[in-house]
Amino acid sequence: MIGGTGITKTFRQRGGVLGAREVPALRGVDFAIPKGGAVSFIGESGCGKTTLGRIIAGLETCDAGEIVIDGVAMSSLSHRRRQPYFRRVQLVHQDPYSALNPTRTIHQALAAPLALRARQTGRPRAWADERAAELLGLVGLDPGYVLPRYPHQLSGGMRQRVVIARALTVDPEVLVADEAVSMIDVSLRLGILALLKDLRERLGVSVLFITHDVATARYIGTDGELYVIYRGQVVERGPVETVISAPVHPYTQALLSAIPVLHGLESPGEQRVVPVEAPGDHPGDHMEGCLFAPRCPFRTDRCERERPVLGHDGGTPQRHACFHPERRSVVAVPASRR
Repeated sequence: MIGGTGITKTFRQRGGVLGAREVPALRGVDFAIPKGGAVSFIGESGCGKTTLGRIIAGLETCDAGEIVIDGVAMSSLSHRRRQPYFRRVQLVHQDPYSALNPTRTIHQALAAPLALRARQTGRPRAWADERAAELLGLVGLDPGYVLPRYPHQLSGGMRQRVVIARALTVDPEVLVADEAVSMIDVSLRLGILALLKDLRERLGVSVLFITHDVATARYIGTDGELYVIYRGQVVERGPVETVISAPVHPYTQALLSAIPVLHGLESPGEQRVVPVEAPGDHPGDHMEGCLFAPRCPFRTDRCERERPVLGHDGGTPQRHACFHPERRSVVAVPASRR
């Protein structure tokens, strides 16, 4: 199991038109990824979900907080001793077009890490070639066709499957999929999502999916947990179906309100939760109150004075960071008719 407590990260920008400044990316985030489970991080662009995924994968360090893998705190280990732990977590890149070296064949891309494993474990060199073919078959590709080809000779969907196969070369326990279907054709996205779901069931690998799309998070893990992130803070957390069907934080409700539906199919009596326009740059970064208060249509004076923390309140099954949780019915934005 992989978990984290109080994960904090601030990026410091130097120079430029606005001068030096600090940009908070994560603000004391707690999370847990159970073995074989599915967890989704969702939020708008710039909310910190990708930074959190990179920290979990060992590609970024946090300023404060702790990553714990199988009960071992990573801060207690040297950089060298951390590597076997972080090797269990593999990142599936968002862009399959830049994730593979264009000068190397797919066989070379897969065989290199497998050959290293063969040497470390005393396996024959032929094992790497056999395993490369096996992994391509596992992700739904024909090894005979794909192995001798270069990345530019494959479609975007095929390349993303190769990227997943490469992540599996070290037998990971967790796959961190960062917007893994956003750069491929819409007609191919369901196949990649179904593959990740199938790998979770067949291999027992955990899947952490980072997305801005509610439907994607729902498909990947209906039995999993959903974390809604706003400006580096988890504002709502709970079972996927509970958070989607009965959201209590206004930001979650606003996200769900933005899902388009055909005109006339919305249920009567529902309302849209529309966040108001927030003034200034990075609203809420330097205020004491709720980070969402400048945009929240339900804010009160207390919201502007105090910052709510994630917890249970108001009899809701999910945890939330809101002083006024309420199960408001939301309706998606009606799509215009042509």
